Amino acid sequence: MATLTPTAFRARFPLLARRTYVNSCSQGALSTDVDGAMRAFLDSWNDEGSPWEAWIGEVERLRATFASLIGADADEVAVLPSASIGINSIASALTFESARRRVVMGRFEFPTMAQVWLAQCERGAEIAWVDPVDGMLPPESYASVIDERTLIVPATHVCFRNGHKTDIASLAALCRDRGVYLFLDDYQRTGTGPMDVRALGVDFMVTGALKYLLGPSGVAFLYVRRELIEHLVPTMTGWFGRVNPFAFSIDDLDWSPSARRFESGTPMIPNVYGAQAGLDLLRAVGLDTVEQTVADLTSGLLAWAENAGVVTPTPADGSHRGPLVVLRSTDAPALVEKLRARGVIASCRDDGLRVSFHGYNTQADLDAVIAALEAESAMLQRQAVLGRG
Repeated sequence: MATLTPTAFRARFPLLARRTYVNSCSQGALSTDVDGAMRAFLDSWNDEGSPWEAWIGEVERLRATFASLIGADADEVAVLPSASIGINSIASALTFESARRRVVMGRFEFPTMAQVWLAQCERGAEIAWVDPVDGMLPPESYASVIDERTLIVPATHVCFRNGHKTDIASLAALCRDRGVYLFLDDYQRTGTGPMDVRALGVDFMVTGALKYLLGPSGVAFLYVRRELIEHLVPTMTGWFGRVNPFAFSIDDLDWSPSARRFESGTPMIPNVYGAQAGLDLLRAVGLDTVEQTVADLTSGLLAWAENAGVVTPTPADGSHRGPLVVLRSTDAPALVEKLRARGVIASCRDDGLRVSFHGYNTQADLDAVIAALEAESAMLQRQAVLGRG
């Protein structure tokens, strides 16, 4: 695909001509490219019946494309139906029988990550929590909890509740110094800027296609640092975790030497087609361009919130902020519906309205969001105004 300007990129998303879409933290907008790719799968099924060799080739193409996006090699990436399966696969490969059995998690985790590790308590795991301080989770907070009993630290890059961005590179260095695995959940960030898993120093990373990677649900990715792959043997497995799945062996459990060993059942081929188209679009517009667009728009919304006295738990400092801005509301679900009636599609969690931008958003979108918020300003929480003495 040829390089796309931001304007040409935006034009690939028909929804944006009808709505102000600022809900990429829940689901990326549908592009004509993803629509066409999934129809191409249906055409291949209709025309050729069962072209499995070609379909598996698409899985391998997606694996290689995603690996290049995050600075990894293709054999360090597993292609999976969900992030939950990837997390469970790694969890099943760990034992909790030695002195190192503690799982340290911050309170900003998404339920998927937290619940998988909570389930390991049945296998001997112990959970220790890191509490935020003034809405932040700095590495120093983790440092006071990570000790010689710690085995792994699952950590979200961007919190789905308030948009806080964790300093993953520093946290990874801390974990490495203490002999602890770091498992990054990058679902709320991947696709909004350049990424290099080697530079970050993470051991594992999970993410999925349906948000900022602009694909459908049903496709997720697991990165496993090369040096760890052959030392981990998951008990959660399936026929696609084998050296050659099409050997159809029922009495031999061999393991792929690559991250494919963390895969399980038959790949989700229609979703793979759609996910590839989403990644191709991102490469065409460029992640540097996306990152700058998102930074400008989030800064603009936070500046408006500050001037308007609207309460927000999202950090003002861009280095501690992801692509997600949260505004406190007196009734967030009702506010979402009010905005929808005004043509603005957002989402909420708890008492927070979530506004998330992508590379296809523009200043006009930001203006439309602000206009809708001002029209429904009675539903926003305001900073307390100190009386005069």
